Amino acid sequence: MTIFIISLLIFYLLIPLIINYMVYKSSFLRRLGAIMIAYGIGLIIGNMGMFPQPSKTMVELVNHKEVVLTEELVNEVYPDKEELVIKKMKVNKQLVSDLYEHGTLTEDDVEYFNVFKLQDTLTGLMILLAFPLLLFSLNVRSWFKVAGKTFLSLVLGLVSVIIPILIGYILFQDTVKEAWKVAGMMTGVYSGGTPNLAAIQRALGVNNLTYIMTHTYDLIIGAVFLLFVMSFGQRLLLKFLPAYKVQGIAESENSNFLDSTDDGNFFDVLQKKHILPLLGALGITLLIVGISVGLGEFVTGEQKTVVIILATTTLGILASLIGKVNRIERTFEFGMYFILVFSVVVASMADLRNFDMSYIHIFYWVAIVYAGSLAIHVALAALFKIDADNVIIVSTALSCSPPFVPVVAGALNNKEIILSGLTVGIIGYAIGNYLGILVAEVLLYFG
Repeated sequence: MTIFIISLLIFYLLIPLIINYMVYKSSFLRRLGAIMIAYGIGLIIGNMGMFPQPSKTMVELVNHKEVVLTEELVNEVYPDKEELVIKKMKVNKQLVSDLYEHGTLTEDDVEYFNVFKLQDTLTGLMILLAFPLLLFSLNVRSWFKVAGKTFLSLVLGLVSVIIPILIGYILFQDTVKEAWKVAGMMTGVYSGGTPNLAAIQRALGVNNLTYIMTHTYDLIIGAVFLLFVMSFGQRLLLKFLPAYKVQGIAESENSNFLDSTDDGNFFDVLQKKHILPLLGALGITLLIVGISVGLGEFVTGEQKTVVIILATTTLGILASLIGKVNRIERTFEFGMYFILVFSVVVASMADLRNFDMSYIHIFYWVAIVYAGSLAIHVALAALFKIDADNVIIVSTALSCSPPFVPVVAGALNNKEIILSGLTVGIIGYAIGNYLGILVAEVLLYFG
């Protein structure tokens, strides 16, 4: 490893701690959100010219992960080959070295590949480490205690999200590259949250710039959505939906996860009483990752990553059913640290100089999903007589993720709705990977 690579690794691992400290100290940055700050820093690092500039050949190599070699090139680089048995080769250090010796790649290409390998390894590892830790705090048994109307609103919310995603796919499949993958990511993020978006990006092998632009547009339009539901959204929806009836329910049942939505609690992870239990949780996570990677060896090609992600999710949920694991405090915050590392790394991989206006169609698609899902949800809720607060909190939990639930509930002046919103959001985290990958694979099959 060169000094630059080692320094870059240290930066990637330390910057989330600095971000969390900034968020902890500043109420403005807390409202902005640690993930958004992480993306911003990553984009700055990736576009300030500190990384080696690759040739077009190198860009093709790292973007496609595999390279189609011409017979002429194979014969030149690998003259001992008796016949052209290699049409596709895995892009690895040996291939890059061979192409460099042949003169096809430059010295900058080799250095760029070393940076890319670090980034690619980190993004994959961070997601695998994060997801079990995020899921350990789930209380699956409490899902079955969700009030009937809240559960119905969850189902209607999921239906309302998937319909505009499919409409967007029909509209933009010819203008958005690999639209089926984008549809899968959108399904994951709008049924769960950013961790699901990141996991599905890895599972489906989505181009980094496509991922960044999808998430950026989601953050922009999501902010408009939150402004709407926290201002006059409730008054508008009450024209079509019944008002919430006070139930006399406290939100304390889910206080452990509610605490996790407060960014200031992140540094509780560093308290002595939490360190040993969290190291134990990390050990369980490594075991889960090891088993998942082992299961991935039974399949080949792109399906390997899909199997690993789904296995990690499933084993994380099963581990949460073990009382001692479920009671370990601050596993959610620990998992979010790895998500922040992922966010900085993947954003730094996006070269905005390669941006073209084709990505604007993703903006339109995201806008259609937000507006369309809310309209469909309201229409279905009116049919099933579900109250306005339930619709708003479920839409918030699905579209913007659980941490925004207490904020919106406060704006609605309805603390009782927090428990329902958090529970819906937690279920979304758990099922988001399954739904996202399912939608993507169905669209690929029928598309």
